[in-house]
Amino acid sequence: MSVARQRCSVKACGGFRLAVRQLLGLPGARKPRSCRGVAVPRAQVTPMGLRSGELRDRFWLVTKEDGHMVTARQEPRLVLVSVGCEKGCLTLNAPAMEKLCFPVNLSRKNPVRNCRVFGLDIQGRDCGDEVARWITTFLNTEPYRLVHFEPSMVPRKSKDVINLFRTTDEVAYPDCSPVLILTEASLEDLNTRLEKKVKMENFRPNILVTGCSAYEEDSWEDILIGDVEMKGTVCCARCILTTVNPDTGVLDRKEPLETLKSYRLCDPSERHLYKSSPLFGRYFAVDKTGTIQVGDPVYKIVQ
Repeated sequence: MSVARQRCSVKACGGFRLAVRQLLGLPGARKPRSCRGVAVPRAQVTPMGLRSGELRDRFWLVTKEDGHMVTARQEPRLVLVSVGCEKGCLTLNAPAMEKLCFPVNLSRKNPVRNCRVFGLDIQGRDCGDEVARWITTFLNTEPYRLVHFEPSMVPRKSKDVINLFRTTDEVAYPDCSPVLILTEASLEDLNTRLEKKVKMENFRPNILVTGCSAYEEDSWEDILIGDVEMKGTVCCARCILTTVNPDTGVLDRKEPLETLKSYRLCDPSERHLYKSSPLFGRYFAVDKTGTIQVGDPVYKIVQ
């Protein structure tokens, strides 16, 4: 096996996000689904996603009382919740709310809840009533809970979501894959087609790559960043979540989704996979774990 250099470099990672110039990750906590990302200079890449200190990407989940997941698709203002970690405590902050702190390592007395994420069962340890009240008050909705995925819990099989994944590919609360890569050129090309420009945060990639052509990521298969090897799986089919303004938490319901549909639909032969959703970014599975950081070059692995 040889490694051929690709003239690209990692610019940002994270859901947290890692950054080549900026990595969006969470400095020492674990980021809940749909909440605001935090820039980090480097991150560990594990089989189930990015990690920065105690922070693991999408290992926390907002749910209804019955365990069904809640994301910014249903509650757009979730994107306004910022997350951090201070002295072993997870912090939640949002407009017009007092900062809330609670232990990253939850008490074993907290109940384990059965949850549903994209139709699949998964567990999470409840973060307690105070956290639930904080989230419910901010969103001004029906009662919601926050749960945390723990190492002893059984992850979801990516293959149960999309059949093209391998049986060994697993995730906690992400849609289907631990890593989502987007190129800066793709975002720039989209913005030339829009009246109102959108941000990388509209698309929530783990890793933002710069220095290549638009949509080049569509064809990436085996790649190396730092000492991490990843395998391309499927492109990311986009939904209404992309229309949530990351600065205001307001759902547009139209753009940039309508523009993406005008030129980023799949080939008819792949309609069984993507249906009528436009494609933007590519999912990757982790073959070899390690560390990546802002500025790392991206290599294409050639067999």
